[in-house]
Amino acid sequence: MSCGRERLHARPEDRVGPEIPRAFREDVARRAAREPLQYITGVQEFWSLPFVVSSAVMIPRPETEMVVEACLARSATSAARIVDIGTGAGCIAVSVAREIPGALVHATDISEAALAVARLNAARNDVAGRIAFYRGDLFEPLENLGLERQVDFVLSNPPYIPEDDLPTLEPEVRDHEPRTALTPGPDALSVQRRIAAAAPRFLKPGAYVIIEFGLGQAAALREIYDRTAGMQVEEIRPDLAGIERVLVARSAAASA
Repeated sequence: MSCGRERLHARPEDRVGPEIPRAFREDVARRAAREPLQYITGVQEFWSLPFVVSSAVMIPRPETEMVVEACLARSATSAARIVDIGTGAGCIAVSVAREIPGALVHATDISEAALAVARLNAARNDVAGRIAFYRGDLFEPLENLGLERQVDFVLSNPPYIPEDDLPTLEPEVRDHEPRTALTPGPDALSVQRRIAAAAPRFLKPGAYVIIEFGLGQAAALREIYDRTAGMQVEEIRPDLAGIERVLVARSAAASA
């Protein structure tokens, strides 16, 4: 009915036309078919902000808020330059832009449909003027923008689910969320490796990569960053279930 609960109580005499129960039954049928509720309602809260979602983007998860938390804990300036790789619905980019008033965010995604959702979310949360969205693979669209050694944070929630694990996922995830946002293929860490290899070129001395990862991947990811020139793992954060979920790596500080 596109109205609040208070209106229903205040105006009980209002009659409901036949289109309303018809639409409701259609929505119930979609949910019964295991379509995620967020795709039916078109909204999902993240970082206490409203986000539009569609089948073009992965539904934002509470665990991804840890990426935002780790960034804010290390942001010593209101003029941070931030890169969000694989922005999806834009939840990370929009949240850090809201929390860091002077931040300039560069967000990339390979999907134009996802970027359309992210742009809408940036506008609805009043930060569109401080986020630039680019279509392309990982860092590729940021080439030739003068960002080399200028970035304070590289943030990402990349695809990291092993392809062989997809059949074990809930139907809401397996059958409805974008496959490219869930898995990079047989090698679950392939995108993580590419981000680790490319990020140092863009980071300032002493700047950070903060990245989400999957169950059982912490040791391998730590090794990837420990072997990456000029990077050192500073922290691995567990989520509320005690599962290691977010890695923070720092580039070498400038020599005195």
